Amino acid sequence: MKRLLGLDTEYGLLIEGADVRDLVDEARALVQCWPGAWAGPWDYSGEQPLQDLRGFTADHLNEDPQDAQYDRPPARPMARSEERSDRVLQNGARLYQDHGHPEYASPECRSLFDLIAHDKAGERVVWQCAQAYEQKTGRRVSLYKNNVDFHGSSYGAHENYLLRRDVPFEQLQAVLLPFLVTRILYAGAGKVGVEGTLHKTATDQLSQRADFFTEVCSVDTLHRRPILNTRDEPHAPERGFRRLHVICGDANLCEFAGALKVGATALVLDLLEQGWTVDFALVDPVEALKALSRNLHAPLALNGGKTCSGFEIQRRYWTAAREHYVGRDAETDWVLSQWGSVLEALEENPARLKDRLDWVAKRELLSEFLRAEDLSWTKADPEMLQSLDLAYHDLDPESGLFMGLQEQGHVQRLVNEAAVVAAMEAGPKDTRAFARGWCVRHLREQIVALNWSRIVFEHQGQQVMFSMQDAVDERAQALNELVQQPGAVLEALVQKAQSGERL
Repeated sequence: MKRLLGLDTEYGLLIEGADVRDLVDEARALVQCWPGAWAGPWDYSGEQPLQDLRGFTADHLNEDPQDAQYDRPPARPMARSEERSDRVLQNGARLYQDHGHPEYASPECRSLFDLIAHDKAGERVVWQCAQAYEQKTGRRVSLYKNNVDFHGSSYGAHENYLLRRDVPFEQLQAVLLPFLVTRILYAGAGKVGVEGTLHKTATDQLSQRADFFTEVCSVDTLHRRPILNTRDEPHAPERGFRRLHVICGDANLCEFAGALKVGATALVLDLLEQGWTVDFALVDPVEALKALSRNLHAPLALNGGKTCSGFEIQRRYWTAAREHYVGRDAETDWVLSQWGSVLEALEENPARLKDRLDWVAKRELLSEFLRAEDLSWTKADPEMLQSLDLAYHDLDPESGLFMGLQEQGHVQRLVNEAAVVAAMEAGPKDTRAFARGWCVRHLREQIVALNWSRIVFEHQGQQVMFSMQDAVDERAQALNELVQQPGAVLEALVQKAQSGERL
């Protein structure tokens, strides 16, 4: 891949004996149990959640009243970083609590397979926190890599893509909306039921998140959620870059599904930056998302009175990407090859993909259970099926249904154990995350504050700033070479500070 990529995952949390109103406190306590190296506090000064890609600043962010009833204020006043218990880890990732969920934000990656390794490392990190919490408190913890609690709330799995700022927003919207709506064909994690109802007969969806989107575009993430999120926080030189913050995707356990989701999206962004556009638009993207989630072959209404399938829309993007990028590099060729073959298999027989796509793997597991119990989808208890749905996402190696499939070799792996362990220990060597993680490992006692773009140290009685704002391209390599020399970072910073220069 040619751009920086990242994944942020909020994990579902259930703690023995804890009321739902206690989950913010418990999530904070769980994150604080992280046993590895970390640094903090997080520097929030550069964050602008109200800044909109369309060129204005929003008045406020909407809050979900369903979630707000559980967000009790802390028992004592806390700084924002303390309330969230931010930890920057030795691999350059960020771990914190967000509205009662432990959240892991991966380090920046250039390689698609590096990103999948770091996503899997995130699962290990939160699981280690849970084990440490259990040992400390004696209370059992359940963690779920999913997006819905089946009680009306949803939590996110966000993707981040560095994008050139000179792409007009109108073009960004026109190209991305049909793509984001229809990629749930292979990126959805599957869901039993329709939000807000519990039918007497169970229903089966492609996407966990589809029920929760009501807007086409907005800066919000917690309520009145948009398919295209317009938050403008680049964490990079603002004059040249945007960070596309994609919030409409599901959390994937299948490595293949996660890689195809991110890889195909990155190729569509490549097309955008080259000026490619589409000659069609969905009449109602929000309704199209819901319709496709509930029916793989749903006809989607286009402007002009025509309809087409999600497969037809995806093939337009795939065809354009193949024409432009085949042979560019090994990861691009993998995405192009798998993208086309998956669309073909989904149309012919989705069950062929049960070792690669989450929604198919889950559906096959549930169907197998129904056959064993001599039941059908129309006769089964929906609540029982929802409990099995939840069990699919359980991170417990002993009880998680996906974990069992993986242990038995029934799902395709893209990264091996050594790659996951390495991703827990250090950031990718071709991005600034490596330098951030190195500083956490070697200089954390001197760190005063840090974020994605900078680290503030205290050294010899003065504070000095290590800026990584510009290191989003080949300059990251020079940065990483610098930090691998013990002491060189602080010495160089002090010299620059004394001379009034910037590192």
